[in-house]
Amino acid sequence: MHRPHHLLRTTRKITLPSWLPLDGFILGLVGTVALAALLPVSGRAATVTDGATTVAVAFLFFLYGARLSTREALDGVRHWRLHLTVLACTFVIFPALGLAARGLVPYVLTQPLYTGLLFLCLVPSTVQSSIAFTSLARGNVAAAICAGSFSSLIGIVVTPVLAALLLGSSGGGFSADSMIEIALQLLAPFLAGQFLRRWIGGFITRHRAVLRLVDRGSVLLVVYAAFSEGMTRGIWHQITPARLAVLLGVEAVLLALMLTLTTYGSRKLGFPREDRITITFAGSKKSLAAGLPMASVLFGAQASLAVLPLMLFHQMQLMVCAVLARRFADRAPEPAPETAGDPAPGPYRKRSLSPRP
Repeated sequence: MHRPHHLLRTTRKITLPSWLPLDGFILGLVGTVALAALLPVSGRAATVTDGATTVAVAFLFFLYGARLSTREALDGVRHWRLHLTVLACTFVIFPALGLAARGLVPYVLTQPLYTGLLFLCLVPSTVQSSIAFTSLARGNVAAAICAGSFSSLIGIVVTPVLAALLLGSSGGGFSADSMIEIALQLLAPFLAGQFLRRWIGGFITRHRAVLRLVDRGSVLLVVYAAFSEGMTRGIWHQITPARLAVLLGVEAVLLALMLTLTTYGSRKLGFPREDRITITFAGSKKSLAAGLPMASVLFGAQASLAVLPLMLFHQMQLMVCAVLARRFADRAPEPAPETAGDPAPGPYRKRSLSPRP
């Protein structure tokens, strides 16, 4: 006995959309910050945690190097105009806007918060979420993979150099020794991962889910160590709710400017719709996974306050881009019947319905 169609609709399983911005990793970050506020490490335990953080950051960048496919990078060279546009947004326009925000100190932003905001403007673009949103919006996914990979690769060198040039003493005191430390802790593991990729690439591909947990666990350890340091030093007493609200407002303006520039700028440059979507998401986003380990190396004891703008901006960009990706998808032109897999009219339909010999 068949059930009425309206009853079938009422019993349909309800599932949450996969593009919801508040995922388990974000909840883990919030929980880690809360744990650091309640149970910060100090003394000998802090020394052990710092050592574990150093190892975790090095291993994290080793995995980055082992995951980056050289073939994908070479295949993406033909989209050089798109990649140059994304890199210009990430490492030229973003830092320029960060420098322009210097005029907000001290009336709108404190100097430590501005340092964190400027550091946010220097980190590379994100990879995973840019690909996810580009796919959801029906953009050029292959170009998004290459653009994110290029940004992460170049950012390992460019971000510390820009930080040394633009942040100066506020970045923890840059010197030749600190740059060597950055190279040893970030660049050397990355190059080692690239070198060993031909032997361990298959293992990483087969155990991608497990290594992703290690990847995220390393980032959470960095967050815990940084915020514990901030709690023991009393840094959080310097921030009021009003200051946080103002910081959120400044970051909302920054994100709106970058989304506007990438959306309309890519159109003025003559890119097709799929490439414009890729530029919009890859050029307006910043990587929390890459920025947090870099901050732990660049800022040392001041890392907790320096990464706060990046953490807030990361969540904001996920929420805004999730809505924007849905709007892009809704406005996407429908594929042709042959592309969509629908039977074409005319003789082809008749032949497809006839019995096979």
